[in-house]
Amino acid sequence: MHDGDLKKLDRLARVLDSRFRIPGTSMRFGWDFLLGLIPGLGDVITIGPAAYLLYEAYRLGARRRTMAKMVLNSALDLTLGAVPVAGDLFDMFFKANIRNVALLRRELQGRPNHPEITR
Repeated sequence: MHDGDLKKLDRLARVLDSRFRIPGTSMRFGWDFLLGLIPGLGDVITIGPAAYLLYEAYRLGARRRTMAKMVLNSALDLTLGAVPVAGDLFDMFFKANIRNVALLRRELQGRPNHPEITR
């Protein structure tokens, strides 16, 4: 399988969505949340890493249905995350990047390690 690729994407998703923990709680957040606190600019900055995850999913052979779910997650994260205060809380709990890597992992699980995976 593509374990090395998935591990790299897992690390990126964790940094974006759950790198830090609020002391005394189980609540986690990442750079996506922190950058989202910058009005207007923060959510735009996080498009880059989210697009990279989508590109890697495509490159690894994710089917269109899985890609569509991943795009929806990222679009929700971008649009709802842009709402002041409520969007920042949404970012903390929705964790679109972690969801997208989980979707990709399920997609690739059980597939033979073959360079030409059909969509």
